[in-house]
Amino acid sequence: MSTRAKQIFLFLTIVLPFLGYCIIYYTPIIRNAPFRSDEFVSFQFQWGAGNDMPNIYDSATGRYEYLDKNDSLIKTNVKLRQNDIIYLHNKMNELGYWNFPDLIANAETDLNKSKVLRYVFTFKYKRKTKKVVYLTDYNDIPKLATVAGQMKTLVEQTINDAEERYSKK
Repeated sequence: MSTRAKQIFLFLTIVLPFLGYCIIYYTPIIRNAPFRSDEFVSFQFQWGAGNDMPNIYDSATGRYEYLDKNDSLIKTNVKLRQNDIIYLHNKMNELGYWNFPDLIANAETDLNKSKVLRYVFTFKYKRKTKKVVYLTDYNDIPKLATVAGQMKTLVEQTINDAEERYSKK
């Protein structure tokens, strides 16, 4: 058997079946992914101490309300660009947001009485919605607390960058 014939034989018996298997196995998984960027509708980001959350951003309407350093409520309209939304979706995917528990809080925390700073992330898609509540005093799983903090920083930074773009116009 010549070298060329051996290469063709190996290609037909190993590489081609492997590629076929990958296509057959992974195509339905990718097609039916529950949180796809092309199905993204909007997200909401809220934060505040306890159940009082005066700070809110809604990407669907662009409504952005927050308390400044003097406790004055600032109301503005900030729209995110499509590439900002895709960036956020991809970063959330990287951080594993879709696998987060719905509540990131210590086991003994009473949500109705706790005055700890909390963040609420709600990502809405055509077929599903994922909502995560993160209390900043969480310390049960340090890695989860770190990733949730990164998520908060990422969303805040994206919104603040968009607000700076709008204020320059």
